[in-house]
Amino acid sequence: MANQNGRKREKMFLIHSLIGVGIMVFFRFLPLNLPEVTSVGMEVLGIFIGTLYLWTFVDPLWGSLMSIAMVGLSNYMPMAGLLKEAFGAPVVAQVFFLLIMAGGLVYYKITLYIGRFFLTRKFTNGKPWLLMFVICIGCYFLGGFISPFTAIFLFWPVLYDVFEEVGYKKGDALPRVMLTLVVVAALIGFPMAPFAQNGLALLTNFTNITANLPGGPIVVNNAAYMAVAIILGLIMIVANILFAKFVIRPDVTKLKNYDVDMLNKNPLPPMEPRQKVIGISFVILILGMLLPSLFPTLPGMAFLSSNSLGLALLMVAVLGAIRIKGKSVLEIPQVMATNFNWGAYFIIVAAILLGSVLTSDNTGVSAFLSVVLSPIFQGMSPMVFTVLLMAMAVLLTNLCNSLVIGMILQPVIVTYCTQTGANPAPIVTLLIIFVLLSAAITPAASPFAAILHSNKEWVPTKYVYQYTIPFVILELIIVLVIGVPLANLLM
Repeated sequence: MANQNGRKREKMFLIHSLIGVGIMVFFRFLPLNLPEVTSVGMEVLGIFIGTLYLWTFVDPLWGSLMSIAMVGLSNYMPMAGLLKEAFGAPVVAQVFFLLIMAGGLVYYKITLYIGRFFLTRKFTNGKPWLLMFVICIGCYFLGGFISPFTAIFLFWPVLYDVFEEVGYKKGDALPRVMLTLVVVAALIGFPMAPFAQNGLALLTNFTNITANLPGGPIVVNNAAYMAVAIILGLIMIVANILFAKFVIRPDVTKLKNYDVDMLNKNPLPPMEPRQKVIGISFVILILGMLLPSLFPTLPGMAFLSSNSLGLALLMVAVLGAIRIKGKSVLEIPQVMATNFNWGAYFIIVAAILLGSVLTSDNTGVSAFLSVVLSPIFQGMSPMVFTVLLMAMAVLLTNLCNSLVIGMILQPVIVTYCTQTGANPAPIVTLLIIFVLLSAAITPAASPFAAILHSNKEWVPTKYVYQYTIPFVILELIIVLVIGVPLANLLM
């Protein structure tokens, strides 16, 4: 049976790969006659659609590499120039070194101490829902600053031990709810940091597609973006936990017997100097990227702001130079060999490149969107537009990869705001935050949702839908009721 399933997966991989590459190659020959779209635009559109297909049905890393290669082979630009544009972008370099720093936190097991901190707060003893809130906060920050994968794979095994200790088993409602909330909280944190992961890719893409506008490019303020994300995220976590407590109502009686000292039976060793240095350095790096947005008038902030894209590079270089017991504090080759997220890196490279290519005047795609969407948006108020946009986002992102939907909907925002004079910064901020955090319902929405669906022993598929659908609806309501006025106030 295992061999049959393996062969079936390999067959489907091959079929989907051929379809994706076929779209990239042959889409340009379709007799579509799209207004304003040039022959180069047809090539690029085919590559873009094929990339979306490969990201969704095959492999994001491989699909991203194929996407970059196909753009280089197209008539858009010679390969040499294309590679420079793709891998020479400052944001791409920033992402590379940020991922090394994040990988170092995992490689040196600093994340274990972070997780243990949240799980051993004595004020949670005998208070199951307070414990759940503290765990979700831990998942939220790990998901935002490192990766939702880290949060899920760190907290799930610990929770399994807790369930066994207090007497819960597979099939019980509380484990189902808690394991689901871990994934949902990690997803809520996913777009929090404007300088990390897919949030950075979408913010950079938005800056690129507004570069040719009058007064462009439009750059979303990092501090304002993060403030909106954190406020909405904390409210969403509280709302989801309250929904679980008062609507789902799993039996928490056994968890009242949980004592944090259960985990202290196997205490972690004291942090080594290397771990402390890397942890402190990561905090300093985050502050260095945020402070210029928070306090732009303070001395030195202008210097930090102009060099922010290289701060991660500087930190990696410094940690590589400092030595403890004859070894670099940050052993870069070892970290990159085991804990560098190559998938995230190449997705971001491809996403930023495609955003720039699609909005180039050579393609005519932006002009095409303006022609098509102008009649739809005419007379529509910003509030109505935002409501429809978020409803469209939550539907599409749970049918397709969330990053893909974010990229597709950003030009829609630009077109609307260009026509109406509305401020695009609040709308695009809410779109990026919501499209990434709401990708929880179906396996196609995000790899994190796929992980939840794969844990059928603890959370059967019907319960995944039963829990995540109301959670996401709650999140949509919070974005519209609280997020819209908040974003307009801060942006």
